[in-house]
Amino acid sequence: MSNFSVLPQGASLKDIDNIEYVKYPGKTYRIKNNRVSGICDKVEALKQTIYFILNTERYDYLIYPDSYGSEIKETIGMDRDISESEIKRRIKEALIQDDRIENVDEFIFEYEKDSVLVKFTVFSIYSKLYESVVI
Repeated sequence: MSNFSVLPQGASLKDIDNIEYVKYPGKTYRIKNNRVSGICDKVEALKQTIYFILNTERYDYLIYPDSYGSEIKETIGMDRDISESEIKRRIKEALIQDDRIENVDEFIFEYEKDSVLVKFTVFSIYSKLYESVVI
C-alpha cells in the first residue's frame, strides 16, 4: 500500500476571461503627529500616501516593494538644471505608481540656501491636489 494521496485531476478554470475586478475604497489608518488616530479615505488617504511615498527612499527598506518610494536624495549635489529635470521625473515616477494618480505636473522650484522647495500639482481621480516636498 502506498502512503501517497492522489491529487485531483481534470480541474479547470472556466470563463477566466470574464473575471470582474472590483476596486475598493482606499481606506487606511490616519497618521497624525506620529500616532494612529482613526481611519481616513479618498483625498485625505491619497495625501497621506503622497507624503509617505516622497519621504521613503526607494530600495532602503526591505518591507516595501521596489516600486514604492522615491529616489529624490540622489539628486542632491547635481547641477541645478539637471537636478530640476531629475526631480520632476523622479517625483512623477514615484507617484504615478498609485492607480489613483493620473498625472503629476506644474512644478515650481523655490531655492533657499542649501535646500529647495518643490511645489507641484497631482491630478488624481478625486481632484487636483497641490503638494510640495523639501529637498
